[in-house]
Amino acid sequence: MATAGPLLVKLANYEGNPEIMLLAVRALTYLCDLVPRSADELVRHEVVPVLCGKLLAIEYLDLAEQCLQALEKISKKQPVPCLQAGTISAVLSYIDFFSTSVQRVALSTVANVCKKLPLDCSSLVMKSVPALCNLLQYEDRKLVETVATCLIRITESFSSSSELLDELCSCGMINKMLRLVAVDGQVSLSQTTYVGLIGLLTKLASKSLLAVRTLFDLNISNILRGILVASDTSHGTPYSPLQDTQPNQVQEVLKLLNQLIPSTSRDSEDIQLVLAKEKVIADEPLFLHQFSANILPAAIQLVNSGVNLYVCYCCVSIINNIVYFSTSDMLLDLLKNTNISSFLAGLLARKHEHVLFLTLKIVETLMQKLSGVFSSPFIKEGVIYAIDALLIQNDCSQSLSQQSSCSGSRLVVRDSSRCLCNAFNVCYSSSETKTCRLGKDAVRNLAGHIKATYFHNESANCGMGLTEILKKLKTYCAELDDNGNKYLTNDVAEKEDYLSDILGQVLRELSSGDTMSTFEFIESGVVKSLAHYLCNGRYLQGYTGSHNSLNHSLSVLTRFQTFAAISLSNSGMTWEDLPLTSFVRKLQSALSSVDNFPVILSHNFKPRNVLVDIPVKHTTMNPCLRVRFIREEGEESIGDCSEVLTVELSCTLDVIEGYLWPKINGNKNHRQAEPTGEDIESVDFASGSPCPVGRNHEDASANIVQKRPISDLPEILNFQGQTLLVDTGAKTGEIIIEKKSRPSSSSQRCGQNRKDLTSSKYDEHPNLIFAFEGKHLNRSLTLYQAILQSQIKVEPDMCLGPKFWNDIHKVTYKRAEPMMSCAKLSSDTSESYLFWEKIGFSWHKLSFFSSLLLAELPCKLDRLNPSYDILFMMKILEGLNRNSFQLLSNDKSIAFAQGRIKNVDDLSVVTSTIPQTQFISTKLTDKLEQQMQDPLALTTGGLPLWCYELTAVCPFLFSFEAKRKYFRLAVFGSSENQYPRQMHSSNSSSISNNERWSQTGLSQRKKFKVDRNNILESAAKMMGSLAHSKAVIEVEYNEEVGTGLGPTMEFYTLVSREFQKNGLGIWREDRSTSINGSEFVVAPFGLFPRPWSMQTSVSNGIHFSDVIRKFFLLGQLVAEAIKDKRMLDIPFSRAFYKVILEQEIGIYDIQSFDPELGKTLLEFQALVNRKRYLVSDPRVNKGDPFYLCFRNTRIEDLCLDFTLPGYSDYLLTSGSDPRLVAIDNLEEYVKLVVNATIKDGISRQVEAFKSGFNEVFPLKDLQMFTEGELERLLCGERDTWDFGQLLDHIKFDHGYTASSTSITNLLEIIQSFGCDERRAFLQFVTGAPRLPPGGLAALNPKMTIVRKHCTNDMDLPSVMTCANYLKLPSYSSKEKMRQRLLYAITEGQGSFHLS
Repeated sequence: MATAGPLLVKLANYEGNPEIMLLAVRALTYLCDLVPRSADELVRHEVVPVLCGKLLAIEYLDLAEQCLQALEKISKKQPVPCLQAGTISAVLSYIDFFSTSVQRVALSTVANVCKKLPLDCSSLVMKSVPALCNLLQYEDRKLVETVATCLIRITESFSSSSELLDELCSCGMINKMLRLVAVDGQVSLSQTTYVGLIGLLTKLASKSLLAVRTLFDLNISNILRGILVASDTSHGTPYSPLQDTQPNQVQEVLKLLNQLIPSTSRDSEDIQLVLAKEKVIADEPLFLHQFSANILPAAIQLVNSGVNLYVCYCCVSIINNIVYFSTSDMLLDLLKNTNISSFLAGLLARKHEHVLFLTLKIVETLMQKLSGVFSSPFIKEGVIYAIDALLIQNDCSQSLSQQSSCSGSRLVVRDSSRCLCNAFNVCYSSSETKTCRLGKDAVRNLAGHIKATYFHNESANCGMGLTEILKKLKTYCAELDDNGNKYLTNDVAEKEDYLSDILGQVLRELSSGDTMSTFEFIESGVVKSLAHYLCNGRYLQGYTGSHNSLNHSLSVLTRFQTFAAISLSNSGMTWEDLPLTSFVRKLQSALSSVDNFPVILSHNFKPRNVLVDIPVKHTTMNPCLRVRFIREEGEESIGDCSEVLTVELSCTLDVIEGYLWPKINGNKNHRQAEPTGEDIESVDFASGSPCPVGRNHEDASANIVQKRPISDLPEILNFQGQTLLVDTGAKTGEIIIEKKSRPSSSSQRCGQNRKDLTSSKYDEHPNLIFAFEGKHLNRSLTLYQAILQSQIKVEPDMCLGPKFWNDIHKVTYKRAEPMMSCAKLSSDTSESYLFWEKIGFSWHKLSFFSSLLLAELPCKLDRLNPSYDILFMMKILEGLNRNSFQLLSNDKSIAFAQGRIKNVDDLSVVTSTIPQTQFISTKLTDKLEQQMQDPLALTTGGLPLWCYELTAVCPFLFSFEAKRKYFRLAVFGSSENQYPRQMHSSNSSSISNNERWSQTGLSQRKKFKVDRNNILESAAKMMGSLAHSKAVIEVEYNEEVGTGLGPTMEFYTLVSREFQKNGLGIWREDRSTSINGSEFVVAPFGLFPRPWSMQTSVSNGIHFSDVIRKFFLLGQLVAEAIKDKRMLDIPFSRAFYKVILEQEIGIYDIQSFDPELGKTLLEFQALVNRKRYLVSDPRVNKGDPFYLCFRNTRIEDLCLDFTLPGYSDYLLTSGSDPRLVAIDNLEEYVKLVVNATIKDGISRQVEAFKSGFNEVFPLKDLQMFTEGELERLLCGERDTWDFGQLLDHIKFDHGYTASSTSITNLLEIIQSFGCDERRAFLQFVTGAPRLPPGGLAALNPKMTIVRKHCTNDMDLPSVMTCANYLKLPSYSSKEKMRQRLLYAITEGQGSFHLS
């Protein structure tokens, strides 16, 4: 090599023969590729000048391309010699002559050279910067990203020289870069490059005054505002913890913003630049006003969304700078639409001293400039109350410091342990330690100064007359609290009227505009008092009795109806004017203000092999707790276990006890051994949650008989909790129901008590009591959650670092005292059943009403948590809103019974319900999104306790998108946006359940061949063999070549249609013969199961056993579609979705799927109520012959009999000859019709559906969704498309751009499509007639349209459905395109062949 190198260099410069030069340069390239160190030797023999000379001469294009290849190899090892030889200039001189692939090589060479740029060689770089900037306009993404990398490296190398940075700015670099930084341009860049560009601008602004002026001139604040708002609303990943290895775009944006507006403290090392920046904004006030108008609202919105401490501090710093440099008039204009007082009061509830100090500085500045404007709002919104609280604390700074040091001994709290004084220092490294510039008593001193200077007068303390609302509310609350229990006095009716009066006044105060502040609302205690009133005086002390007390139940129901009547009274108003709406909005504001649910983020989490001791010895890639279990002092009856053990994050205390007890207990009659692998399968130990994330299908289907296709199924079907024996040999219709117990599925609903998961292995009462830091641990939590709960109280803004996992956590244990057994109170006694039957609706079965009866939320949240009362009331109001139709209908029925309504036509109810979006908490949704983005949560499912509790108890607080991601994470151990995971264990037999799910679950795919002509039979065979599989199922058709996403999506569409055919006997609207020529069931209000009598096994030639099989298969397919994220095109009714979600349905729900029957039944029920009232009240005139008539007709004259309307073979009573309906038995008739329609008549079909569903995953996991959300999850979106939406979410490639004439024509054609044409187009391109949840933007892969080269207009468009890929010819006219497209989408369905 020593002799070959110089010779090759000489031959490369051999001018006489181009071929020799080409071969020599190629040899040099291969040499550097095979022996990288040879580049050092070649550089010494002047190879770089030779290659650069050939590039500049560019006599032979192939030689120039080969020179670029060689330089790219050499520059990796020798960047500085390449720079000194003029490589950058040579490479860029004729870059436009080369193809895109060669251009990429050329720019890769420049990027290599820019890795090490000495300051003394700056001139060699600067002259090429304009050329690099021009390349930013190219369309190739990789090329643009490489150019951006070059410029980032150049800026970093010269960041210490303000002169060089000014020169970079003068080259027009900022202008070119802002086009990429804008939100519209972000899509084409990787996250790393995008963040790097923002960081480049930050470095320029930190040292170059010219950069600051340029950025202001180009209105940079508008672009940055777009990034902040987009990050906040898209729930992306802007709130990850501060990490040096993965910079965050929001944090970089905030750093840039803080460099544009100089710091008020003026503690920068370059004080001259700070003063110069101040002069810029002083000379150009328009710059500051424009900047503030864009950034101030975005910063406030960002903080309110629940960001981490670092981002919060950055935002508050920006706000402080804006307020400091703005004039009084400017502040009035900026803050006119912002409740800055409430915002500052919320910040003062934070515990971090840096945030507190900046907030107090803002308060002080506002009082200095606008004391007359802000004095009253600061009192009204609780700012002064918060300052008083700071002053009351003894040595606030010392207390915070002690808490930080205390927590630091156990974990890495990155946000708090590192001083934030240097947060905006561009050159600051996390490894550096600098003295905190914030004085020890700075917060307390500043708070005292503000109070003494601006709020020393007595008038300030009395509220300047603005606390009258607060005083009035406190008076009302006292009345509600004192008279809460309905049965403490004798004059019950009089007291209830009085309390109803008070209630009305409270709701009027709450809905009287915006005069009441959030602080006044919280401080008044109105939420707790209303809860106390609604719970019949049980809420404040907690209700310890049985909720079966009929007097208590009746009182709660009466008060609830009174409250509903007042809060839903609209008098023709829209939902926005309802008292309920105002109440909900105030609760939302209060929840955002007092919310203290933490986002616990992991720092530098990297999967690695860990040997686990508990539950069983195995290896895992997830972090584990290191725990030393110590016997409590004085406990001598059990042994000691002092060794350090590793415990998986999901281990419950029951599981830990099962491991420890055999080791420390000398009595062998107790639990015999530690759990075996078989035992462990009943609980998933990798979830880190109160419920398993993965699941064991063998357990979940232990009693499922079916393991074969439906067609081969014996006449035995297992339902959830029962076995149905269909005896075909017995008499027609003889069906035997045999009840048998079924083991609990291993995937229980999140948030439930997990004792039932281990009850089969362990005793009912624990043998051990565990404690951490002197406090007994709640057995319903995992040990990981219990430790987190303890740490959060010390440091709310905690972030899990390596120290947390390396430290040893000490947990003490002692023998548990024997517990006295007590009889459990039944929740469904016969007396209670009769009571609710008489009421007419099982209110007690509704989750929110059950909470009212029990006066508590069914969760483990601490009642002392300031959010608890608000969450309780939100749950009640959301339930009230969802059941407003039932409540208002009941009111109308009572009014009709009492004669206040004369005509049954006046019984109809028009409800103005509040949209469900009003109950969504933006802040909690953002927090859940942030938590689910954490790598630890993604790999283990280990989320904080509040995530499980709130999604289970108050799921309405979260958006559909957030719940959908949480559902997939909790049930399948995956999230749409999760990072790639590498979960490979050296011992495959010891992988935990969740890791098995990650490795062999949704990432695996299994193919299944189906017969297009026998879809249902094929579906039954497929589910018979793959229902228990965790793999994604892909379908291919017999004798067709297509496979993958497209055919699979079409399969689910075809199955959906098969289930909607007439003659199956499964839907209400099913008829044996087609109607209007359609072979499908026509159900304008959605499909609902057809009722089947217990005595009927065959009807119109349809066997009931076949109906059961169909529902069983339907349940399997629905679950599989949800698991695999496929769309079904089947229009279930809202009532059937409620049945699927196991929600209570009653007479009021019938109207939703059969309006005529539902309306008639409600009118009959109103007559029944009138008859009851007539009997109970002797004062009513009984002489009116039409008083108990139905539309002036006697019930007897309607000629109704006791058969189910629409089903003459369904007898409602025993006997072959049905009785006639009269006024005396009308109540019985209504109850029987309702029971047959939505209860007994469909119960077996529903159980079959549930049983089939549970074969795939537990149905209970869906209960966080509403009916509408479940429809979106299963069937996708029905959104319409506008031109802009189509343009934004469709990719154009290979001959087409967004501005192509053919594309414009196509989008206009698609936009003009009707519903059926749009469905056909979607089916043609994607395989499914509906879009996934999220609409066109959520389509994956993205819909792509490319040019299909054709010779004439007769060619048709073709598709690749697996990639959502449309190949469209360029037709001569728009009309011709429309004709050929419609022909293709209508005639091209039904097969998959090569296109």
